[in-house]
Amino acid sequence: MTVTRAALPSRGLMALCALILLTAACAKAPSITESYDFGGLNPQRHFMAVQTAEQMRAKGQRVWCVPFARNVSGIEIRGNAEKWWDKAKGLYPRGKNPVVGAVMAFSSTSSMPMGHIAVVSDIVSPREIRVDHANWKPNQVSLKMAVIDVSDSNDWSAVRVESQPGSFGSTYPINGFIYPTEG
Repeated sequence: MTVTRAALPSRGLMALCALILLTAACAKAPSITESYDFGGLNPQRHFMAVQTAEQMRAKGQRVWCVPFARNVSGIEIRGNAEKWWDKAKGLYPRGKNPVVGAVMAFSSTSSMPMGHIAVVSDIVSPREIRVDHANWKPNQVSLKMAVIDVSDSNDWSAVRVESQPGSFGSTYPINGFIYPTEG
């Protein structure tokens, strides 16, 4: 058996490695949506939320966006939809990028004074997503509805929702996205 001595790296190679490690530490930190695994939609939660809404409708009860989004996302916030963005501060990560499983928080408007929330169910492109939500159409659950970003800055601050196939309605202001802390 022959034993050979492993060659040690040259001082130049060691210096280069040290330089790479030092500059990597100075790199820009990734945004929350790039650094956190949100896990997408939990199929059991989603199924339960849809079933609960169907049972409520069968009993003649109203189906609202808040309990539906809470059941689908697991984000435990109470109160009307227009309060969710502020209530999430310090409790849940928030941001401007859509992520599957995140709650899109619509701002309050004169036509929608209690706001609205929807759960992102699919990312189609940088400016189009699909959402699942309740009571966009009165007392109904709508699955995989298209939403497009129409903001001037491409920052998801204004959207239009496809209420009818191929027809996008009014422009609505968006506060941002609330990210669940578990899948």
